[in-house]
Amino acid sequence: MSKKDSPDTISIDRSDENVITLSVNLESGIRPNNEKVDSSNVTTGELEKWNGSKTNVYRYLATLFSFIIMGMNDAAYGALIPYLENYYNVSYTYVSLVFLSPFIGYALAAILNSRIHTRFGQLGVAVIAPSCKIIAYVVTCTHPPYAVLPVILVFTGFGNGIEDGGWNAWVGNMESANELLGFLHGAYGLGATISPLIATSMVAKGHLQWFTFYYLMLGLAVIEGTICILAFRRATRAKYRASNPAIQNNAGCSRTKEALLNPITWICAFFLLLYVGVEVALGGWIVTFMIRIRNGEEFASGMAVTGFWLGLTIGRIILGFVTGRLGEKFAITAYLLVAVAFEICFWLIPSFISSAIFAGLLGFFLGPLFPAAIIVATKLLPQRLHVSAIGFAAAFGGGGAALFPFIVGAIAQEKGVQALQPVTLALLVAILLLWCLLPGGFSKMGLELVQKGREGGKAAVIEEGKMTLVQNLRDKMGIV
Repeated sequence: MSKKDSPDTISIDRSDENVITLSVNLESGIRPNNEKVDSSNVTTGELEKWNGSKTNVYRYLATLFSFIIMGMNDAAYGALIPYLENYYNVSYTYVSLVFLSPFIGYALAAILNSRIHTRFGQLGVAVIAPSCKIIAYVVTCTHPPYAVLPVILVFTGFGNGIEDGGWNAWVGNMESANELLGFLHGAYGLGATISPLIATSMVAKGHLQWFTFYYLMLGLAVIEGTICILAFRRATRAKYRASNPAIQNNAGCSRTKEALLNPITWICAFFLLLYVGVEVALGGWIVTFMIRIRNGEEFASGMAVTGFWLGLTIGRIILGFVTGRLGEKFAITAYLLVAVAFEICFWLIPSFISSAIFAGLLGFFLGPLFPAAIIVATKLLPQRLHVSAIGFAAAFGGGGAALFPFIVGAIAQEKGVQALQPVTLALLVAILLLWCLLPGGFSKMGLELVQKGREGGKAAVIEEGKMTLVQNLRDKMGIV
């Protein structure tokens, strides 16, 4: 931070590809566009710390709670599918619409995430997201005709999508982001772990109707809205714009458009789309698979999916401390190869107990993938694109929670629920190929070299001038 000649003006230099200067009149507190701004929110180029202030602590805890609700929402579908089938007397394909319809909401969130931040700040996310979920849960609690369910669940997709994008972008730009994102997505895994347990217990043991579970979700959504609004009540549009002054680039192109023109954004977006598809397809169909193919009892099969989500939660927390030390590119590649091996075992060994064990191990090694992709995006993209690109990629990727479980259900209608396994294996291989397309090689400091070499044009990651097949492909795609 450097003071200019005028005593009431400061300038902030933030170096990325370009030097961005922001001037704020401290005496009047007025920006050139007449918006009031609180100078305490203006960053100096240093990474925020989650515990750097009481406000940040409250906000980080609020995001953790939001992700718990998000995980509970996504995992509940799988546990409730057998009961939805019986209650509404519908086929696999029709019941799978409860997975597909939120994709529309996620797609809208991916497009509108940056605009919501620009117009309303983070407070907009804190108000809109819980409100959308409250609307959806109120209608679901009335157990409407089945045709209404897929329509109303678009609201949950939109609410989860803007939270997914907004909170990932915020936490991903903090100090110790690997560990913080590990806990954030561990919170999602925690919600996804307890949700099938609660839903299965209420229906299978308590003999309650499936929609009773959404009374609980409605109450939690109201609490979430209250907590988030209180935590982010001062995160207004003015503060967001003060912290992100470069809303337009020199050509007048919006940051969202600029982010969408960058191939890294799309690789990360499709990586997350396929990953979340694998995660929720497994979590959504394991219960049915264990009942129909492994001949398990209803409650034991519900515990199998609980084991999957528990493994995912533990993996995100534990491996979050390992991934950064090994290097994200190498670590995630190793995790994916192990996950492929466990998926093959899950598919080919026809034992209920072994399948339950392999489901938990799959969750453990799949857990760190989402947080690692966010970290990689922050390292490979200029800082000015972080909110737009990460927000888009996270929300777009979240659509995988809707799209691929529906695809599995549609295939299961024709081929049986055993189709879950080959589809999952194919998606894991596709995820691995996308990950290899990212620049930086597999050395521990590869991504940092790309980050440092960005200003020089060609990324400094082709060791000693060596050109690999993957690098050739990246060059043709314009990925540096």
